[in-house]
Amino acid sequence: MITREFLEELRALAPLRFMEPLSRHTTWGIGGPADVYVVAETAFQLAQIVAVAHRHGVPLFVLGAGSNILVGDEGIRGLVVENRAMAQEGPQRRNGHLLLQVESGASFASLARRLSFAGCAGLEWATGIPGTLGGAVVYNAGAYGGCLRDVLVRATLCDGEGRIFDLGPEELALDYRGSVLTRGIVRGLTVLSVELRLWEGDADALRQRVRALDARRRAAQPAGRNAGSVFKNPVERPAWWLIDQVGLRGHRIGDAQISQKHANFILNLGQARAADVKALIDLARERVRERFGIELELEVGLVGEGF
Repeated sequence: MITREFLEELRALAPLRFMEPLSRHTTWGIGGPADVYVVAETAFQLAQIVAVAHRHGVPLFVLGAGSNILVGDEGIRGLVVENRAMAQEGPQRRNGHLLLQVESGASFASLARRLSFAGCAGLEWATGIPGTLGGAVVYNAGAYGGCLRDVLVRATLCDGEGRIFDLGPEELALDYRGSVLTRGIVRGLTVLSVELRLWEGDADALRQRVRALDARRRAAQPAGRNAGSVFKNPVERPAWWLIDQVGLRGHRIGDAQISQKHANFILNLGQARAADVKALIDLARERVRERFGIELELEVGLVGEGF
């Protein structure tokens, strides 16, 4: 329950917005309002906000770049905190590696591109992945044969009591697009920062590699408002192939459309609602299940109310 005391304590940490449209903050351009919306500029501020919400029993959702979620048409109850904590320390050379500490609100793609161009190898596969570094931890983001687990030393997290602690890749149980944070094994934890282990590479070669991956991505993935891959790839076949085989490439409900270019992407053609996207998701899962006996698993998160 949102009380005057909660709002006063929160206002002392950051400016407040009320009934903020979350469509402004998601790559799909979809989502109803947040009851209360604040921006955290540092990891310390983020931890303080998390503690205040917990102390007052207010539901909390930490928003990164809004790139891997579908927010319901009725929005999110309680508090939404946008994570803009982006400070970086390093890289520093140690035992033949390059170590750096980065706060969780940093753009994963921008960080990877900047480091690659500077001759730091290990993240060139990530230069096209939308979202924040914190989100990359939660979902073990990956592409083109690489994933965050490969370079993660540890993540620093906080809980609702304000306790701060580190978890390594094994403790986070990072696997294909998931972790203990996505599987409900642990709850109420927020990623504050990460430590990464990279290595020295040839800046020109890395730049060429990044440009080659950019070209490959542009050729395969659609432009426009979307949230990236909607489903995880099953072991049997890629999700796009299964969806294509059941005749849904280009299928449209309202202003939501399964992409003609890549059938594992759903586009917002203008005024799509979360309900339209969810209807396409349900239709794809139903048809693939009926024809192939395969249960498509979501890669995007469904957040909030109104589905």
